Amino acid sequence: MIMLMTLRRMGRTDLTVHGFRGCFSDRCAERTNFPSELREMALAHKIANKVEAAYRRGDLFEKRRQMMDAWAWFARSPAPEGEVVLLAAAGGAA
Repeated sequence: MIMLMTLRRMGRTDLTVHGFRGCFSDRCAERTNFPSELREMALAHKIANKVEAAYRRGDLFEKRRQMMDAWAWFARSPAPEGEVVLLAAAGGAA
C-alpha cells in the first residue's frame, strides 16, 4: 500500500505497483545470479510446496539485503542510450 499511495501522491496514474514488482522479478531472473527463492521471498510470495515451506525456517535477510542493494543501484542508474523501449511503440497499444 505504501508504493500505491506514493504513486498516487506523485500523480503517476500511468504506473502500477504490479509493474514495479514485475520489473524487479524480471531483472532478478534475467540479469542477476540471485537464486529464485530470494526473489520470491522479497516479493512475499508464499511457498506453494508445503513440505518446502515447513522446512524453510530462515529469512535469508542478509542475502535479500544484497539483492535489494543491487536492485536499488539498477533503479537509480540512468538507462543506457538506445536501451529504452516504450511498450506502446514496441508492438501496439499499451
